[in-house]
Amino acid sequence: MPILSEEPCLYPEALLDEIVLDRSQRQWWVLYTRARQEKAISRDLLGFEIPFYLPLVRKTSIHRGRSVVSHVPLFAGYVFLYGSEEERVRSLMTNRISRILSVDDPGELVHDLRQLRQLITSNAPLTVESRLVPGNRVRVRHGSFAGLEGTVLTRRGETRLLVSINFLQQGASVEIDDYLLEPIG
Repeated sequence: MPILSEEPCLYPEALLDEIVLDRSQRQWWVLYTRARQEKAISRDLLGFEIPFYLPLVRKTSIHRGRSVVSHVPLFAGYVFLYGSEEERVRSLMTNRISRILSVDDPGELVHDLRQLRQLITSNAPLTVESRLVPGNRVRVRHGSFAGLEGTVLTRRGETRLLVSINFLQQGASVEIDDYLLEPIG
């Protein structure tokens, strides 16, 4: 039983689904938050109606003999903001942000975030991967992950598909059968 209900991790809901051809001054920023402030800043951004994405995953733990379900950030300390300069400044005024990184290639970031969101919504067990090294690039041909692109990893004898956020040099991997994969030329 969850302690709290799941909070919105994406605002607006279609932020990553639609192709954003916004003629405003909005751009992608990566917020690096103070310790354990990811959900609090996302609540603040939701209140300000500033578009954001906080990748959350379900975590089950045992506390005092009871099973407790919570939703924790996939990447500790990071929230993705899509806003104008004024909205960026407004987010800084919450005093929950350590620093803000500007995104040089927003197309690549949105592509990576879409793939990551698809992995998270599949509810497959994910493993956080840091300091990525290049491997064989592949595309999933069949199954629930069809169309995802990533890197093949081998961990403890199992084949894993790594979907990465190149900007952060982090990602998440999921176990997958190698016959579902095809190399990307």
